[in-house]
Amino acid sequence: MLRVLTLSTLFPDTSRPNFGIFVEQQTRGIAARSDLDVRVVAPVGLPPFPLSLHPRYRALRALPRHEQWRGLDVFRPRFVNIPGTSGRLHPAMLVRALRPLLRNIRRDFPFDLIAAEFFYPDGPAAIAMGREFGVPVSIKARGADIHHWGTAPATRDKVLAAGRAASGCLAVSNAMRDDMIALGMDGDRIERSLTGVDPARFHPRDRTEAKAALGISGPLVLSTGALIERKGHDIVIDAVARLPGVALRIAGEGPARAQLQARIDALGIADRAQLLGSVAHDAMPQWLAAADVMALASASEGLANAWVEALASGTPIVIPDIGGAREVMREGAGRIVARNADAFAAGIAALLADPPSAQAVRAAAAPFTWEANAAHLSDFYHRLVAAR
Repeated sequence: MLRVLTLSTLFPDTSRPNFGIFVEQQTRGIAARSDLDVRVVAPVGLPPFPLSLHPRYRALRALPRHEQWRGLDVFRPRFVNIPGTSGRLHPAMLVRALRPLLRNIRRDFPFDLIAAEFFYPDGPAAIAMGREFGVPVSIKARGADIHHWGTAPATRDKVLAAGRAASGCLAVSNAMRDDMIALGMDGDRIERSLTGVDPARFHPRDRTEAKAALGISGPLVLSTGALIERKGHDIVIDAVARLPGVALRIAGEGPARAQLQARIDALGIADRAQLLGSVAHDAMPQWLAAADVMALASASEGLANAWVEALASGTPIVIPDIGGAREVMREGAGRIVARNADAFAAGIAALLADPPSAQAVRAAAAPFTWEANAAHLSDFYHRLVAAR
């Protein structure tokens, strides 16, 4: 049995139950296999004292250092996140927090491999720990870790160095792999690792009944994701404003909330466009099954889990030509459109006028299973350890 130490600064906790939920789902998938034994290290970044005492960090400070989280053995060390440094010190601070913890873990769990689940700062820190303990390191690229940290002046060299030093890298789409190669990483050492979806939870339902349970009638567009500029919720709001009688719900929370609400109010569509706030992942299947269209106007993605969850729910998607969009889209599954309000409005209107069958949409999600994801990861990890 291979012993895998999963390292991820992107991982759910009681204060952020949706934060990195896809990392948790992937980890539970590999932990269920008989050939892998898994421990999780999910570091928590906090500013230095006394800034760490601010009420906004109270929930993070209160998190247990070690707990059983939904069947996984999870350690939550704290590392210092120094404001105003553009992230350049994150890996060094993370290594300081990891070194004593990993030495302690290794006494009872002599891990064979470190799997970093986000490229920055997890990747550079994992490389340092891999060298210290003499084990191979896998680093997975998901989206912003390459598109932001991999291009930002303060961090791009660290991202590239980690990618070049890793025993092997994973990318959530071929498009993401191409982006990593463009940064200067070796394409021969990067494999695509498709995400998964739970078809027992995300599946087509009676759309009329699902809407009625949510108190909605008529056409419904759903957008999901953090309320940040990169997600493009403003584009979807402007698009729906062009479509009389169409309702919009946006599931997510973030710093752009006030700005997006002001936009809804200014357009006079508050009666049909609403910000739902953070929606528990367990509630998302009902929302996706109720929606006639899921529209997400992100500026960049690797291969968004939200796309796959919508497709598995039988809900067509309208998305821009970014990341792995063309690896997800199939005939009858939705529209790839230009990233502007007019194009999104046209794409949404076309799907509302001539909706594809739920089963045709769901077929596009068929390649994305957590079982297939876990099988590939197991094979990948075993190959990295064997090649050491």
